[in-house]
This record gives sequence, structure tokens and C-alpha cells, in this order.
Amino acid sequence: METSTQSGSYESELDRRHKATRTTVISLLFGVVLLCVLAYVSKRFLIPKNNPSLDIAVRITILIFGLGAVALRRTKFATMRLQDIGALKGASGLLITLQRTTLQVAGLGIVIGLVGFIATLMTANDFYAYGAGLVAVAVLLYCYPTRTSWERALLRFVPST
Repeated sequence: METSTQSGSYESELDRRHKATRTTVISLLFGVVLLCVLAYVSKRFLIPKNNPSLDIAVRITILIFGLGAVALRRTKFATMRLQDIGALKGASGLLITLQRTTLQVAGLGIVIGLVGFIATLMTANDFYAYGAGLVAVAVLLYCYPTRTSWERALLRFVPST
């Protein structure tokens, strides 16, 4: 266990990084919902076009990015990897890793939403924006950073000296 002076030195960095990451993820979540609303509003101005090859490509892209987000998070947050980072770089390095990985997964989530929105603009089929928006929201909620999980990671993976 860490002493209070050690945990106090990490607190300000933890607060700053967690708040910035949480705000970014919430903003991206709001952006995905906004894209879905925008697709709904713009539907009546778009000309319907049937494109089977685009349909398959969009569905596969959404699937790959969705599963890739899960795989990326699980790989980057593997126990052995976090132990090594905590031992080599300390609390600061571990917090940087938690922040970067969360933002990378959130980036995949917003890309999913954008792919669906662009496909909706190209075909006037709002299913793309709604389906991709649903997957993007799931990815963004999956990567949402909880402060307690970051604190537990610090306690578990940063050696007390």
C-alpha cells in the first residue's frame, strides 16, 4: 500500500488526466448523438440511392472497428503490460497509458459514428447513422474512464517505495 504522501503526489495528476479524458469521452458521446440527430434532420433533403457494395463495406467497417476497439482496450490494459509500465515508469507513466488508451478507443468510437453518418449522406439510408451510432455509443461507454478503476490500477500496478 502507498503512504499518504505518495498517493498525494499522484492525486493532482490523476485528477487532471482523468477529468480531461472523461470530458473528451463525454464530448465524443455527445458528438455521436448529434450526428444521429443531424442524419434524422437531413434525411428529407437527401436523394435515396441504392448501393449494395457500399452497404457491405460499411457494415464490415463498423464491425471491424467495433471489435477492434474491444481488442485494443483489452490488449493495452493487460495485467502484465500494466505491471511492467507501473514498475518502469511509475504512476505518471501508468496514468499516461490509461489516458492514451482510453482516448484511442474513444477515437475508434467516433470513427464508427462518422462512417455511419457519411454512409447516410451518400445513400439517404438513415439506418447507417443509427446503427453506427449505436455501436459508437457502446464503444464510448465501454471505454468510459471511471476514477475508481484508475485509482485501483495505481494501487495495484505502481510499486510502493
